Amino acid sequence: MTTAPGDGSQYGVFSAQYLPQADVPHTAVLSDGSEAAIAPPLRYWETRRTPSESTVEPVAGPTRRAPFGSVIGARSGDKGGDANLGVWARTDASFAWLRGFLTTQRLKELLPECAPLAVDRYELPNLCALNFVIYGLLGEGVAASTRFDPQAKALGEWLRSREVDIPEVLL
Repeated sequence: MTTAPGDGSQYGVFSAQYLPQADVPHTAVLSDGSEAAIAPPLRYWETRRTPSESTVEPVAGPTRRAPFGSVIGARSGDKGGDANLGVWARTDASFAWLRGFLTTQRLKELLPECAPLAVDRYELPNLCALNFVIYGLLGEGVAASTRFDPQAKALGEWLRSREVDIPEVLL
């Protein structure tokens, strides 16, 4: 804030695209500098891309208002103009509560900047985790974003700072 604004500069805009594996040559460079072509796999697994919304019953008992981060961890970042937010529990009991508590609607209440946006939620039960994709939060991407946190790196900690009613048995 001690100098006048500079001239505008060019920036790139990222958009995710998918290509058939056969269209992208795979090459291994060996330690002697020679190259070996690698054929694309003949078989592969399709990933399941279906958003989920759990209907798990909440943990019963008295609750106490505390930062959400008291019982969950989070990590976030950018994928072009979209934000990716991973949230995980440290115990099976905490995950049982997390699955029922953190719906897309509740996420939008805790992070009001996400309220008008499309959000997909994915459950990763083997990791005791949920993953959220928040479409358009970063506009056209980090180079064009006017957000204070243009890469959404602090989004997870912002969620963890929110005070919520947590079952006392989890604290």
